[in-house]
Amino acid sequence: MRKIPFEFLLRLVLWLIAIHSICYGIGLIIFPSSVFAFFGFTLPQKFFADQGGVFHLIISAVYILAALDLPNASRMIFLTCFTKFSATIFLFAWYFFGLQSWIILVSGIGDFSMGLAVLLLYTGYKRYFIYPTT
Repeated sequence: MRKIPFEFLLRLVLWLIAIHSICYGIGLIIFPSSVFAFFGFTLPQKFFADQGGVFHLIISAVYILAALDLPNASRMIFLTCFTKFSATIFLFAWYFFGLQSWIILVSGIGDFSMGLAVLLLYTGYKRYFIYPTT
């Protein structure tokens, strides 16, 4: 039976999530309001977009720190999953009860997928690397 490379895949996913958050954060900060209008949002001023961008940049540090030190990353992994699943609830709530924009739905599905991937890979990593059964 072929073993699943949980450690490698978990590190890879965490780095990809970090890169995604960094790019998303920079985009929220540097893109003008006209870009947001393309996705169906009107911004009289960009304060909250900039704030969201800074949040994405800050939280990307959590993903990077977790990827760099998996044996000691249980709290960072918890924060990663908590962040992604909280974002999922927020985005789905906005989609179903607020603005039904395709980008909100896709973002919710994406955040759920990222959180689930980290949760499953970390569970496998813990089972086979931290607490080996054989």
